[in-house]
Amino acid sequence: MKPGKTGFARVIAAAGYSRQGLSAAYQHEAAFRQELFLALLLIPLAFFVGENGLEWAVLIGSLFIVLIAEIVNSAIEAVVVRFGSEHHELAGRAKDMGSAAVFLALFNVVISWFLIFIF
Repeated sequence: MKPGKTGFARVIAAAGYSRQGLSAAYQHEAAFRQELFLALLLIPLAFFVGENGLEWAVLIGSLFIVLIAEIVNSAIEAVVVRFGSEHHELAGRAKDMGSAAVFLALFNVVISWFLIFIF
């Protein structure tokens, strides 16, 4: 077992690291700020569009998936940049796949909102 914090102290430390990650995403990633702004606009709207808890969960959950995908994509890009700026096929593939994850998450928002709004 790794040395370090255990139990509740570990949970508190992990929460602090998560806060630092959210802060870094907000400070350094314009796409995250834009998607967060979109989520903050659409979350209240979800309560008017959706008719029950399940629909609210789908509408709001789809927005959180975008934010999660953007943070993961940004983390991948940071690691790739950290290990060198020269072009490498695997580095390019990793960045493209991270971008694809964000694209699919955004597509999920469009489909989810469209289906719930129409039906």
